[in-house]
Amino acid sequence: MFKMKTLYYDITNCVERIYKLFLDVIKVELEKLKIHDLNNIQALMLYNIDNNEVSVGDLIARGMYQGSNVSYNLKKLIKSGYVIQSPSVHDKRSLFVRLSDKGRSIHQKIDLCIKEQTDDVTAMFPNEKSLSLVRKNLQILEGFLLQHSSKRQ
Repeated sequence: MFKMKTLYYDITNCVERIYKLFLDVIKVELEKLKIHDLNNIQALMLYNIDNNEVSVGDLIARGMYQGSNVSYNLKKLIKSGYVIQSPSVHDKRSLFVRLSDKGRSIHQKIDLCIKEQTDDVTAMFPNEKSLSLVRKNLQILEGFLLQHSSKRQ
């Protein structure tokens, strides 16, 4: 039992460290590209918007912008010209965002960075099945924690 408890706890900590390291990689990429008006969270938000028009609520739900104020970052993206905001045709209270040309340019650069990382990851996980198994197991843990956290509220 003690070993399972330690493994479970180590995995949750590892996932958090992986995410923080991923954000560091994005930050380094932005520095290499000499992009100084975006932080790593904002770049990740642009990446998650992709070529879609998404509601602000969906954007918040889709990404994990740990330790950041999504509304603040979104306002900065709009003000900097990376994102275009428009009200819903059906409900004026709902807002939608989409990438501007400037935002699409950053999206493409981040996408290239992730593709390069994918090539390196492929060397560690020689087949898709092995990496898919990691994802599946993490999703199972995510579902467990989601279920468990909703019981506590």
